[in-house]
Amino acid sequence: MTDDPTGIAELGEAAAIALVASALSEHGMCAESCRNCASPMIGRYCATCGQEHDSHRRSVWRLLRTGMDEVGSLDSRSLRTAVALLVWPGELSLAFQEGRQRRYLPALRLYFFVSLIFFLVLSTTGLAIVQLQIVAVPATVVTDARGHSFLVAKGRSASSIPDWIAKEPGPHYTTEPHIHFFARIGDFQNTLSPSARANLDRDMKGGMKSRAPDAWTEWIKSRVLHTLDTLITNPAAVNVPLTLWIPRVLFILLPLYALLLAAFYWRQRRTYFFVDHLVFSLNVHSFVYVAILCAVAVAQFASPRWAALTGLGAIGVYLFLAIRRFYRQGWFWTGVKFAALSFVYAAFFLLPAIVAVVATSLLEV
Repeated sequence: MTDDPTGIAELGEAAAIALVASALSEHGMCAESCRNCASPMIGRYCATCGQEHDSHRRSVWRLLRTGMDEVGSLDSRSLRTAVALLVWPGELSLAFQEGRQRRYLPALRLYFFVSLIFFLVLSTTGLAIVQLQIVAVPATVVTDARGHSFLVAKGRSASSIPDWIAKEPGPHYTTEPHIHFFARIGDFQNTLSPSARANLDRDMKGGMKSRAPDAWTEWIKSRVLHTLDTLITNPAAVNVPLTLWIPRVLFILLPLYALLLAAFYWRQRRTYFFVDHLVFSLNVHSFVYVAILCAVAVAQFASPRWAALTGLGAIGVYLFLAIRRFYRQGWFWTGVKFAALSFVYAAFFLLPAIVAVVATSLLEV
C-alpha cells in the first residue's frame, strides 16, 4: 500500500472505473475498451486518458469542425498568453503556481516559440545580430629612447612592432573594430584599397611575431590573423556562429537563473518549488526575446543606441514588476533582491557567457 496521495488517487480512480464497469455488466450492458489506453470506457470520454469515444472517422464535416475548434482554442490561448506576457508582468508564472495554467500556453512551449520567431525574423529580414567592421587607421612609426618601435594612431594607444616593420616604407596602419548591432547584412563592406590591405596584412603579421614562439601561441596568433582577415572581407561573418551559439547558451542560463531565484527566495521554499522558479525564468527570458525584437524594429528607424537603451530599460522594469507580482513581497525588499539578483546574474553568468559565445564565434569564423 502506498502513502503517496497521487498514487492513492490513481488507485481510487481505477477502482471506481472497474466498479462502474462491473455494475454495467451485471445489467447486461458491456463497457467498451478505450482505443487509446484499453481502460473500460464509460460515457463520451475515457476517464483515464481523456480519449473521445467517437473518432469522427465517418464524417468529414465532423473532422473539419473539430479541427476548427482546436485551432480556435489554440488561437484564444495564444492571444491570452501574448497579452499576459506583454501587459501583466509575472501573470503567466503566477497562473502556473496557482494552478491556472490551462488558460495559457505552457512556459516551455512559449519560450521555444518566441525564440524561433526571433531568429526567423532576423533571417528573413536579412538582419545580422552583430557585424564587426575592421577599419584600417593610418599610423605613424615612433621609436623611443631605447630603440623600440611603436605604431601610433591618433586617439589610440601605441602598439609595439618589430624593428623590421619600422624600416619598411609606409604607409602603415593599425586596426579599429566598429561594432554594428542588428543592421542589414551587406550595409558595411571593406573600404580598403588593395595597397592599404597589403600594408595592413604585412604590419599585422609582423606585429604578431614572437621571439620565443610555442605551438599554442602560434595557433592563437594564426586564428587571430585569420579572423581579422575574414572580418575585413566580410563584417557579417561572425553572425552565423553567433546565431548557432546564442540559443544554446541562453537555454543553459535558464536553470541557472532559476537556481539564483531559489537561493534568493530560500525562506519561501515551501511555497515556491524549483519548478516555479524555472517557469518564471522561462517566461522572463521569453519577454527578453520580445523586447530585443522590438528594439531591433525601432533601431531600423531611430538611433540604434537609443533603441538598445530603451529595450534594456524595458527589460529591467518588466523584471522588477514580475518579481514583485510573483513573489508577493513589498517594494523595498523586491528592489533589494532585484538589484542583487541582477548583479550576480549579469556579473557571474550572463557576461561570462557572452564573452564565451563571442570568443567561440570568432574562432569559428
